[in-house]
Amino acid sequence: MSKRRIDLDVSHTKKSLMSSRGGDHQSDPSGIESLLKDAKAAVKTPAMAGTTTTAGINPCTKVPYSQRYYELFRKRIQLPVWEYKEQFLDLIDNHQILVLVGETGSGKTTQIPQWCVEYCRNKGSIKIGVSCTQPRRVAAMSVATRVAEEMDVPLGQEVGYSIRFEDCSGPKTILKYCTDGMLLREAMSDPLLEAYSVILLDEAHERTLSTDILMGVLKQVVTKRKDLKIVIMSATLDAGKFQQYFDDAPLMNVPGRTHAVEIFYTPEPEKDYLEAAIRTVIQIHMCE
Repeated sequence: MSKRRIDLDVSHTKKSLMSSRGGDHQSDPSGIESLLKDAKAAVKTPAMAGTTTTAGINPCTKVPYSQRYYELFRKRIQLPVWEYKEQFLDLIDNHQILVLVGETGSGKTTQIPQWCVEYCRNKGSIKIGVSCTQPRRVAAMSVATRVAEEMDVPLGQEVGYSIRFEDCSGPKTILKYCTDGMLLREAMSDPLLEAYSVILLDEAHERTLSTDILMGVLKQVVTKRKDLKIVIMSATLDAGKFQQYFDDAPLMNVPGRTHAVEIFYTPEPEKDYLEAAIRTVIQIHMCE
C-alpha cells in the first residue's frame, strides 16, 4: 500500500501567514492576521497590548484579550509548528484522518488542538468539542493549564481536562485534554463519540493499550460519522504503520525543535547508575 507524504514549502508558508487567503479559512477581522498585527505592535509599544479593539475580542469570553495573552502569543508564533498552520487547516478540511509527525518541542500538543477549535468555529460546529488524549495524567493537566492561559480563558471553562478521579470541565468546555483511558471510557457510554467533532491522539508512538484500542474504535466510528475528524500525532518518523492502518491517510511532517538538544555520554561505563544520575542532576542544577 502506497504512502502519501505532504511536502511543505516553508518559504511559501511564511508568506501566506502574512497575507490574506481565500477559501473556507480566510480570516475575519478577528482572525489570526489581525491578532498577529496586534501582537507585533505590542512588541514595539507594550502599552498597546491592553487597548480595546475589535480585533482584540476573545471569541470565547466576548471580552478584550489581556496583556498576558499577547505576551504568550508572541511566543506561540515563534514555535516551529506555527509555520504550518495553513497547511494543517487545508489537510484537516480535505481529509477525515490525518497523521502528523512533529518533534518534541515543536508545539504540536498545545497549538494544533487550538487550531482545531478555530476550524470548528469557522465551520459552525463548535457546539461540540475537541478532545486531545495524553498517555499520562500529569501531561493532560499541565497542557490544559497552559492552553487555557494561551486562549485567555479560565481553566475548567472553555478549556478543561479529564483524568481518573478528577474532571475539570464543564458545559462551556470546547477543548478537553484527557487521558486515553478516559476517552475510551467515554466511548463505552457514547459509542459514536458524538460529543466531539475532532479527536486528537497525541503521543501515539508510545502505543499504550488504551491508545491502541482507541485506534480500533475510531476506525469503526469514522465509517458511521463522516463529520468526525481524527488526527494521529506522533514524535517519531515511523508513522507508516499508522498510515497503513487508517487506509493510507496523508502524512504531515513538522520538523524543528524549540531549543537545540545535545547528547553527552560518560567516557566510561558507570558502576552505579543511580548514583551517577543523582550526581549528574546536581551538577546540572549547580552549573547550567
